[in-house]
Amino acid sequence: MAESQGIRTPASSPLPQFPDALRADALRAVNKPRARVWHALIEWAKSVSVAIVLFLFARTFFIEAFKIPSGSMEGTLLVGDFLLVNKLLYGAEVPLTGRRLPAVRAPQHGDVVVFEYPRDPSKHFVKRLIGLPGDTLAMQDGVLIRNGSLRQERYAHHSEPGVDRAYEEFEWQRDYLIRSAAASGVSRVHPSRNNWGPIVVPPRHYFMLGDNRDNSLDSRYWGFVPDSMLKGAPLFIYYSYSPDTVTRLPWLTHIRWRRLGTRIQ
Repeated sequence: MAESQGIRTPASSPLPQFPDALRADALRAVNKPRARVWHALIEWAKSVSVAIVLFLFARTFFIEAFKIPSGSMEGTLLVGDFLLVNKLLYGAEVPLTGRRLPAVRAPQHGDVVVFEYPRDPSKHFVKRLIGLPGDTLAMQDGVLIRNGSLRQERYAHHSEPGVDRAYEEFEWQRDYLIRSAAASGVSRVHPSRNNWGPIVVPPRHYFMLGDNRDNSLDSRYWGFVPDSMLKGAPLFIYYSYSPDTVTRLPWLTHIRWRRLGTRIQ
């Protein structure tokens, strides 16, 4: 077999050598999309964390949202009203300390107040403040008497005029009756919804009534509210809809547009 003339088998060529800078640029180019994704996720997590912290801080010390679940304040507030409540007004509570921030002002007669229900602090009620510490309160035929004077309450509403009811829950009032009134027979032996007192509000407590006087579970039934249970005062209605409808999605189809932004007085 004849030998090939002038033909040589080439030896395997060595791999090209790249400078270190070029290799670093190549690695950065490969990893750049992944780095961008991680960077975006980290920035998003930071933004969400800050937003959550600010929300919780504002909710704890400044403003909180509440919904009206019952008709006890009809005439002023309706079922389906959503309120923003000023928690700074009476001094917001500092969590886990039992202390409160300095109040902007003290509670006053006629304030609409959000507070914890004394018999179940997990629930929140909205009522009108009628009695301050030291006030003498009574009611005669549905008319409030405070410190001996009849009060004309423009916000009070009676859905059952002329109807009075007595319940066992009212018996707690006996412990707070004025002794001189009890001795003279002026006080109510059997207090009822429209006729009770005179009773004295103890220190650091308040007496609350619903504006819908004939359909309100309030201080007449379960007693005074300690000052530590006050949460704040409603600022305005930020959303409202009529839940008493058979249509679907009433929170979209039955919005009470005229109530949006209404201030609470």
